[in-house]
Amino acid sequence: MQVKVLFFARLKEQLGCSSLSLELAEGSNTTQLKAEVVSKGEQWTILEEPSVLMAINQQHVSDVKSLANGDEVAFFPPVTGG
Repeated sequence: MQVKVLFFARLKEQLGCSSLSLELAEGSNTTQLKAEVVSKGEQWTILEEPSVLMAINQQHVSDVKSLANGDEVAFFPPVTGG
């Protein structure tokens, strides 16, 4: 299945990348997706920081979720207001 992965704010800057298109096995979940991205190299381990947030199809998720073909997964740093 095909999944689009987006990176925002400082993650985008530090990774030098705003998006990836990944081919994952059917039935994959967010933990497997993150492991696939992190396996790309040392700089990608930033996604393992506890403060990094994730959304699937623009809906914030905080635990392991199943993915479907065509999903859009976004990683972003915490957002503060003021």
